[in-house]
Formats: sequence, structure tokens, C-alpha cells
Amino acid sequence: MLKMFPKTHITIAAAITVVVTSAILMSPSSDVEAKRMSYELDLEQGASAKIVSQQKNTTTTDTGQAAQPTSPETSGVTAPNIANPSTPQEPLLSWQTFEIKSGDTLSSLFKEAGFNDGIMLSVIHGEGEAKKVQHLYAGETIRFATDDAGELAAVELQRNRLETLKIEKQEGSFTGDTEIRTPEPRPAFASGVIDGSLYLAAREAGLNDRLTMELAGIFGWEIDFVYDVRKGDRFEVVYEELYLDGEKFGTGRILSARFVNRGEENVALLYTDSKGDSDYYSPNGKSMRKAFLRTPINARVSSPFNLQRRHPVLDVVRPHEGTDYGAPPGTPIKAAGSGRVRFAGWKGGYGRTVILQHGDNITTLYAHMSRLGKGIKKGTRVKQGETIGYVGSSGMVTGPHLHYEFRLNGTPRNSRTVKLPDAKPVPSSEMATFKGVTEQRLAQFEVFRENYQQLALAPKK
Repeated sequence: MLKMFPKTHITIAAAITVVVTSAILMSPSSDVEAKRMSYELDLEQGASAKIVSQQKNTTTTDTGQAAQPTSPETSGVTAPNIANPSTPQEPLLSWQTFEIKSGDTLSSLFKEAGFNDGIMLSVIHGEGEAKKVQHLYAGETIRFATDDAGELAAVELQRNRLETLKIEKQEGSFTGDTEIRTPEPRPAFASGVIDGSLYLAAREAGLNDRLTMELAGIFGWEIDFVYDVRKGDRFEVVYEELYLDGEKFGTGRILSARFVNRGEENVALLYTDSKGDSDYYSPNGKSMRKAFLRTPINARVSSPFNLQRRHPVLDVVRPHEGTDYGAPPGTPIKAAGSGRVRFAGWKGGYGRTVILQHGDNITTLYAHMSRLGKGIKKGTRVKQGETIGYVGSSGMVTGPHLHYEFRLNGTPRNSRTVKLPDAKPVPSSEMATFKGVTEQRLAQFEVFRENYQQLALAPKK
């Protein structure tokens, strides 16, 4: 049969055969080639050299489309699409999502998703934090995942954008764990001039109500924001804006603040000590807090301290040894300072009353309460700002209000004007660290202030 072909053709065919055979023998297999490429890509990206020869299974999304995973071993480089029969295949999951409404129960949600109470109980009695799935609130979101066989494989309860309870089936039983996401804080700046009230000026400057209350709280020991604030007073604030997935999520803490009241400048800087406790201090390390709150309630004065006042019920001149604050019944009353409960109960014309002892020489009295705070009784220790009772009209009064007294060595003093002792300053052992933080905070403050002023002076287009 070879005689049918010319010798030149036979020679060419033989040569081609030799070349092809040599190429096959010398070239690596596709599997080896894939490993080599993966190795080189790792080196180019600066990651540790790792050989990857398997591809992770795809999982389904809520839309039913397969999400292509990225192997964590390739530093962001997807491994070649090579199937490995020895690797167990992850099940494809199908999700159902429900928004929890008022009146929904865990049982009704499980049934709506197609699972009976027996399955629900197996989830509740699972390991870890699985039992927390019982606590449901309107507005939350719950998801159920089923595998290829239609069996429950996972439950996710999203409390909010930051907190999700994840429950997964592992080796026949359910295990739950809470996942907490941390938003990214970014510094922001706000500035305003008071024309009517701090609240209105802060809102115009872009501060929300929480930040406004925090600002007032920082300077509240030095400034009475009901009576001391004047038109033309100014404030500047550096605070945290919180971002999640690149979108603004909310606001965090105030990092530094400046308030000019009647021409007097007050500056506060946030500092966290070596124990992890955070507080606000002036640039020289003096605490912005006092040992006592100037007012134990957020309300206006209805009757001031007056030792010559005529009693509104008895119609006789009787010293008013405290300050009255008019407020709706049930308004919380705070402890002006840390101390011990000396008296808690009914006290004649004072009605329901709490007296706190602060050290050896100072007492504060809170009268006409509707009820006492939880756990408030004689001998109880309380912290500054803790709720000790609620506004009422018990005793000899004409309407609901708080009667507050401040006594020094047994002598009544005007709580709105008495010189209050300072809280503890930054300890000397931390002053070096504090000064470093202070310099950074002040420098940041000045950069924001200059940028703000330049924007304000720039011509509007």
C-alpha cells in the first residue's frame, strides 16, 4: 500500500509524526500547566507561593443564579475551572426571606417557610446562640435556607445592618453564632452660630439630635444651656460619621468640640486611657465633668432658690432651700453625683424623697417623686447620672415637679451657682500619651476649621 504514495510524501509524514510525538512527551499535562500558572500569578501579586489545583463549588443566590467564588488561596485570582471528583460537592441552597411584622411568631414564620414545629424546636435547642432566634422584633428580617433535598440547612435572623444571628446545620444538629459588623468611622466637621437656641443652630449645622444632646452634655457642667446661652455664641465640632459598605450609616462619637459662650472659649477633647475608659478633657488635662451635675433633670426652673420665698400652699414666707424644675409626670430624675442612698421613702411635705450622701460634707435631696427608681433604697450605692426616681406630685405641692436641694456641711446652697468640685483629671502617669493625642486632635480641628472657612468664603456659582 505504501507504493501508492511518493517517497517524498512518506518522508514528510514521518517527520511530522516525530515532531508531534516529541511535543506531546515534552509538554506538561493541562493539570500541571494550570498549577504552574497559578504559582506564577501568586508571585506576581506578592503573595506567598501556593499551588492551587481545585475550584471551589458555586453557591446559589436569592435570585437562583450561581455566584462565582474566588479561592482565598490565590489572593484574589480565581483558580482555573478544573473539576476534582475527589472533592465533596457543597449543596446548592435556596433561600426564603420574610420581614417580621407585629404579631408574627417563630412558629408561624417556620410554618410559612414550610417547616413544622419539630424542626423549629431542633433549631431552638441547638448549640451556641441558636436559642436567641426565639427573640423576634418587628422590622427584623429572617431567612430560611433549604438544600437539594428540601431540608432546612440554615436560618439567618438579621437584627439590623450590623448584627445577624446565623444558624447552620452541622453534622445533623444546628449551631448558632452572632455576627457583628463594624462600621468604618470617618471624621466630619460642623460649625454654627446660635441665633435662637442650640437645638436650632445645631440642626442647621447638620448635627442630629443625639449629637446635639452629647454636645450639651460635654459642656453642661460649665454652661447652663437653658439660661446661659446667648445670641452669637458659637460652636465647632469634629465627630465621627459611620460608613457601611461605602454608604453613610450613622454618626458616632464627638472627637473634639469648641464652644464660645459670652466670649469665653471652652475646648473639649476625647481621650481613652490605658484602661479603655473614655472621657472629655480640656487641652491641659482637666476633666470637662464635675463631681456633680449642675441639674439632675432636663427641664426649666419653675421656682428658683430663694430663702425669702412665700410658700405657694401655706401662703407664708418660708425659705425655699432648693430649686424646682417643672416637668411632666414620669420624667426620669438623675443622681447629681455618685454616692450612697441615705434616705428613700416618704418624707412629710416632700412626699416621696431620695437623699444622697456624697463624701463627708455634701448631700443632695430629690422630692415629690411619683415613684423611686429600681433598686433605690437606703444604703444603695449610685453613680452619677443613674436614674433614682421619676417626677411626680407627691407631698405638699400644686403640680408635678422636682424639688432639688444641694447642701454643703448641712447648709443649703443654690445648686445653679454653687462652685462644684471637679472630677479627676488625667493622671500624671498618662500625661505624655494624653499630650500626643491632644496635639493630633487640635491639629485635626484646625485643618477642618481652615477648610470650612475657605469653603464659606469661596464665591458661590
